[in-house]
Amino acid sequence: MISGEQLPRRSLLWLISCQIAVMLPLLERIPPWVVAIYLATALWRLQMFRQRAEMPQTWLRLLLGVAGAMLVFISYGTFIGLEPMVALLLVAAALKILEAIRDRDGYLLVCLGFFICVTQFIFTQTLPATLYSVFCTGLLVTALISLNQSPALVASKNEPLLALKMLTLAVPMMVVLFLLFPRIGPIWSVPSKSGQGQTGMSDFLRPGAVTKLGRSADVAFRVQFDDVIPENPSLYWRGLVLSEFKEGAWQTLGWRKLPSSERKPTRPEVLGEPLRYRVVLEPTQQRWLYGIAYADSSTSGVYEANDFRLAVTSPIEFQFGYDVTSWPGVALQPNLSTWRRRLETAFPKGLNPLTEVWIKNLRDQHSDDRNFVVALLNYFREQPFYYTLEPPEIQSQDFVDKFIFDSRRGFCEHYAYSFVAMLRMAGIPARIVAGYQGGEVNPLNNTLVVRQFDAHAWAEVWFAGEGWVRVDPTAAVAPSRIELGIEAALDGQPGFLSDSLISAYRFRSINVLNWVRLRYDALTFSWQSFVVGFDSTRQIGLLKDWFGEIRVSWFIVLMLGSWGLVLLPLMLWLHRVRRIQLLLPAERRFSAICVRLEKRGLERPFGEPPLRTLRRAREQLPVGDPLCLALEAAIGELYQVAPEASEAP
Repeated sequence: MISGEQLPRRSLLWLISCQIAVMLPLLERIPPWVVAIYLATALWRLQMFRQRAEMPQTWLRLLLGVAGAMLVFISYGTFIGLEPMVALLLVAAALKILEAIRDRDGYLLVCLGFFICVTQFIFTQTLPATLYSVFCTGLLVTALISLNQSPALVASKNEPLLALKMLTLAVPMMVVLFLLFPRIGPIWSVPSKSGQGQTGMSDFLRPGAVTKLGRSADVAFRVQFDDVIPENPSLYWRGLVLSEFKEGAWQTLGWRKLPSSERKPTRPEVLGEPLRYRVVLEPTQQRWLYGIAYADSSTSGVYEANDFRLAVTSPIEFQFGYDVTSWPGVALQPNLSTWRRRLETAFPKGLNPLTEVWIKNLRDQHSDDRNFVVALLNYFREQPFYYTLEPPEIQSQDFVDKFIFDSRRGFCEHYAYSFVAMLRMAGIPARIVAGYQGGEVNPLNNTLVVRQFDAHAWAEVWFAGEGWVRVDPTAAVAPSRIELGIEAALDGQPGFLSDSLISAYRFRSINVLNWVRLRYDALTFSWQSFVVGFDSTRQIGLLKDWFGEIRVSWFIVLMLGSWGLVLLPLMLWLHRVRRIQLLLPAERRFSAICVRLEKRGLERPFGEPPLRTLRRAREQLPVGDPLCLALEAAIGELYQVAPEASEAP
C-alpha cells in the first residue's frame, strides 16, 4: 500500500474512535464477539498505517464478511429482528475499517456511524442515551471535518471546536423542526425487539411472582396529577384482572375466550369529581396499562378491555405516556351475567380438602356475602400471619391448605391467591387484580414515582347491587403496607432491594444524594413528557394554543416562514464570519493597528504595502512609540506566515 494513498493519521484515529463510541451503547444487545471484531480490525488498520501489516486480500475480506453473517445467525438463530440487523450493521462497519484507505472510505464510515448512532433509539429514548448520542454526533462531525481539512491546517487541532460550533448553529433549526414538523407515523414497520425481556407484572400469578418485583427499585411508571396527589391508601394502580384458575396459577382471560356478549365493556355511570393525571410508563414489552379504577383514557391507541382495565394494541417498547381520568368508587358491573358469574366462582374441587371443610363451616355461620368476607378478613387479622419477602416455598397442589394452616408467611400474592380461592369455594364471585399500590412523591415537581417493589396483588369481590368492590387481604395482615408503603412494612427485612444493590434509592437517607436523585427523576419526567411524549396530538394542541385554528395552507406558510426566520440571520452571520476569517490572525492584527494609526493622524491609503506604512510611521511617530513597535512586530509575523498561507488551497 502506497503511503500517499492513506488517510491522514488524525482522520484515521477520529474514524476509529467514532466507530467504537457509537458501538458502546449497544454492548448489552450484541454478542461479545462483535466487540472482538471491532478491536481486531481497528488494531489491524493501525498496523497497516504503520506499514507493519498489509490489507487483507479481497477473498479474505469476503470470507470475513460471510463468517460474520454466519456468527450473527448462530447467535440469534435468525436474521429477522432488530438485534440481528443491528449486529450485521456493526459487523459491516467493523470490516469496513480495514478498507478505509481513501477519503471516500472515510465518508462512508462517517455515514455508517450516524446510522449506528440512531439505532440505539430503537431500544431506548432516555435522556442519558440522548446526551450520549449528541456526544457521538460531535465525534462524527469532527471526523468529517478532519477529512475535509487542508494539509496545511490539519495540525491546527481545531476540529472539535469547529464541530461544536457547527452543532450549536444547528440548534435553532432543530428546535423549529421539533416543534413544527408534522408528526407522522412510520411508512414501514420493523420487527419487535425479540431480545428484550418483559418487565413488571405478568399475565399470570403464582406464589412468588410479585415477590421477585419486591426486590427491585427500578421505576415502573411516573404519574403527574392535575390536582393534589391522593393519599397512599387510595393509590391502587389497577393493571391486570386474573379471573381464570388453571394449572395452579391465576391467569387473565384472553379476548378469544370471551363470548361475543362479553367482549364489549359496559361503561358504568360516573358520578362525582374525577381524578385527572398523566402516566409515563416504562417499557414493559406488554400491552396492559395502569390506572386507578374506574379509569378512562383519551390518548390515541388506548382502549378499555371488558374487565375495565386499560390496554394498548401493541407491546410497549418505549416509554409511553397517556392521560387518564378516574372516578374512584364507581360501581363496576352491578349486574353480573350468568356466564361471568360462572367464570368468577369457578375453582377446582378437591385440591384443598382442609380449606374446603373449614370454608363450608364458616359459610354456614355467615350466609350473607359481605359478612362472610368480613369474617374471613378477621381470620387473617387475628391469626399469626406474617407479611414477608422470603416466605417458605410451597409447590404442592394444595397450596391454600399449606399456606392457611401451616406456613402462614407470604407476600401479597400469597394472601390474594388464598383469599380469592376461599371466596370461590364459598360460591362468592371473586378475582385477583394485579398492579401496583402506593408510590413515592417527588416534592421537586409534585409527581408520583411508582417502582417495581410497589407491585401488589389484591382481590375484587362482587356484591349484589354494588358490583366489583376492592378487598385487600394484605391490609388485614400488614396495614402499614397500605397506609405507609412497602418500605415501612418490610423495614429491616434482608430481601428488600436485594436486586438493586447499586440503585440510587438505597442512598435516600443521605440528603445530598437524595436531592440529586429526586432532581434527576424530575428531569427524567420532564424529558419523557415534553420531548419523547411530544406526539401529533400534543403538537396540534400546542399550535392551537399559540395560533388558534390551524389550516393546512397556513401551517405550510408558518413552517416555511419559521425556517426563513431561523436560516436568514444565520446565513448573514456566517457570511460576515466568513469574510472576517479569510484573513490570517497576523493580517487581522495588522489591520487593527492600522485603525489605531488612523486615529493618530496616519491614514494608510488603499493597497499601500505594509513596509511602506511602517516607514511612514517611523518618520511621523516618536522614536520608541509603542504603536510603532507593535506595527513592526505585526509586520514581522505577517511576512513569516504569509508565504505558508499562500501555499494553502
